[in-house]
Amino acid sequence: MDASSAADDSDLSTWRDTVLRFLNDEVEPHYAQWERDGIVPKSLYLKAAETGLLCVDLPEEYGGSGAPFEYSCAVAEEGSRLGYMSLVSNFMMHSDIVAPYILHLGTEAQKQKYLLRMARGECFGALAMTEPGTGSDLQAIKTYAVADGNGGYRLNGSKTFITNGQHAGVIIVAAKTDPKAGGKGMTLFLLDGEKPGFKRGRNLSKIGMHAADTSELFFDDVQLDADAVLGRVGGGFGHLIDELPRERLMLAVSAVAHAEGALERTIEYVTQRKAFGATVASFQNTRFELAKIKTDIEVHRAFYEKCRRLYAIGQFDVPTAAMIKLATSEMENRVVDACLQLFGGYGYMAEYPISRYWLDARIQRIYGGTNEIMKEVIARSLVGR
Repeated sequence: MDASSAADDSDLSTWRDTVLRFLNDEVEPHYAQWERDGIVPKSLYLKAAETGLLCVDLPEEYGGSGAPFEYSCAVAEEGSRLGYMSLVSNFMMHSDIVAPYILHLGTEAQKQKYLLRMARGECFGALAMTEPGTGSDLQAIKTYAVADGNGGYRLNGSKTFITNGQHAGVIIVAAKTDPKAGGKGMTLFLLDGEKPGFKRGRNLSKIGMHAADTSELFFDDVQLDADAVLGRVGGGFGHLIDELPRERLMLAVSAVAHAEGALERTIEYVTQRKAFGATVASFQNTRFELAKIKTDIEVHRAFYEKCRRLYAIGQFDVPTAAMIKLATSEMENRVVDACLQLFGGYGYMAEYPISRYWLDARIQRIYGGTNEIMKEVIARSLVGR
């Protein structure tokens, strides 16, 4: 290792310490209440921005610190390891999905309007793709935007399962602008959260990730000016495909760290818990299970770190993104289930954090594209359609 890389490692370690201090001071005392409330207060996002935790790798001219991508990954990793997956989900949607969409596709005016406020925590971001009847079939969406004859559009329709839906100040909305053109008839729009005709529905009740507000959204003849188009008119589906790899990589980041956190809590438990006159850690079954879990995690961390390097140099493609999302989310679910089992009956008690790890992990095989869709993406790269 040369001196520069050693310095980089030291800087990253210092950054992780900053992230951990924030999580311990500002999140840990309140997280259980936020889970009961079903939402994180907006004030936390302002505090996170003051610490530099939002939009970490955005260029400095748009409010970020211009840090390497791995610094953004570190925010997700440390939050996931501690079991704060609701918060991680909210942060990733804002910093690692919506902000890059605007950075990569937006006009200079759009970047100036949104990114600076997003980095300050004043405007939180959401991405509205999924609809009640479409799920992963994005080409079948029914939300539409009709040209109004004056260069703008009228937006109508609804979305569901939208992360950050309650707090979002800017929402990227996928809508049909040419219903007859299939995937080529979709356009992305930037919607301000206070636009007349836009309505937030209920904050949906979920089996896990309780503090991550997940909402229905409704659009009733919402007026959008021409400058609300994000990217190319009719280019929405292609833009989604281009940006999905980072989203799926970030899901892998959280999956690996979440599994690591579950293992850490399990080791602590089995080395203290006694049964039949000995610690649970002394039983051969426990030792073998821990060995399997650790190996499973390390194999997938190696793949994730390879993918992170590929993303950083612009060589991370769609099939590889599908593979890392598929592999790590399946591993995560195996690991947290095995860890919960080692807790015995206490693992099923809500007061033990391992139960939340188990509940929160389940969605990872569904959102960002279901794992069945990931298999199809991978298969198409191998043998075509």
